Amino acid sequence: MHFAILAVGKIKEQYFQRAVDEYIKRLRPYARVTVREVKDEKTPDGKAEAEAAAVREREARRLETLLHPQTYLVALDRRGRQLTSPELAALLDRLATEGKSHFTFLIGGSLGLAPLLLEKADLVLSFSELTFPHQLFRVMLLEQLYRACKINRGEPYHK
Repeated sequence: MHFAILAVGKIKEQYFQRAVDEYIKRLRPYARVTVREVKDEKTPDGKAEAEAAAVREREARRLETLLHPQTYLVALDRRGRQLTSPELAALLDRLATEGKSHFTFLIGGSLGLAPLLLEKADLVLSFSELTFPHQLFRVMLLEQLYRACKINRGEPYHK
């Protein structure tokens, strides 16, 4: 199994990077994990919606160039479908049984993902209607993928 995380922007704080590295290390027995970042656009406060849409489109074009052609594409968006941890584990397990082994998770910039990526996605997934910092969200996603792998192997993990 391969989990690819494509994210807009870089992790700046070392404590977030250490957490990302830790979960990638924990995931190694279960899956190959790659994290790739694309440049984020400058987004001053108070942008008009047309300019915000243009920013999302430019970031989307950068993300699109990194997409694996045979991937199962998951776009992360607060308006997406919410799953419990066991439901996410069951989804990954079912897809793997159907022969899907490459999963790509898209994390947008501060303005979110462009509609073209949301439409292209096989699943639009939400962790919450709350807004999270992008750097923290990357850690949260990796933790949930690790939890899903542990659940699917029947291994203990804290509740």
